[in-house]
Amino acid sequence: MLLLAMDTATPAVTAALHDGTSVVAESSRVDARRHGELLLPAVDRVLAEAGVKLDAVTGLVVGVGPGPYTGLRVGLVTATTFASALGIPVHGVCTLDGLAYASGIDGPFVVATDARRKEVYWARYDDARTRVTEAAVDRPDDIAEQVAGLPAVGAGAVLYPGTFPDARGPEHVSAAALAALAAERLRSGAPFLPALPLYLRRPDAQVPKNYKVVTPK
Repeated sequence: MLLLAMDTATPAVTAALHDGTSVVAESSRVDARRHGELLLPAVDRVLAEAGVKLDAVTGLVVGVGPGPYTGLRVGLVTATTFASALGIPVHGVCTLDGLAYASGIDGPFVVATDARRKEVYWARYDDARTRVTEAAVDRPDDIAEQVAGLPAVGAGAVLYPGTFPDARGPEHVSAAALAALAAERLRSGAPFLPALPLYLRRPDAQVPKNYKVVTPK
């Protein structure tokens, strides 16, 4: 097994290789505006560090969000393109699950990432491997009662200490955590998500409802 994992659902542009036992190479950089520029060089770095070619990869792992439209699609398109070209499977993993897994918390907690517009993407967990709610997008004040008293991880928790007073690391997802979680799920036969984006809300750009006629009658 050699898994290539990547995620661009958050400001972190991250890639990693996992051999089924441990992470053999990883690269992460936080830059919310350069997902398209940074992802392929990150993939090149982890392949070079591991001393393998792309055709040695046996499976792709990709974070499916939730996340903003522009960044999220970079990782998904790259992963599905590689999988199609190589004839190998691509496994979708909720980005929040990757953050939860990396936290190592053994007990109930919350993962919250920055959804912009003064909102967070979030979900509740019973432990680092068990999500108990669907991913959602809400204003922090609107979910304060649901998350009260729980530790929280992710950049969204750090941004809103009034709702998440017990904020902990990590702030950003790592492909290394996604890959390790995916390797566990493959060994146990657990299901994966399809490699489709979890946007949770409509994109900012909208088709105008009423077109102004500019051509002569």
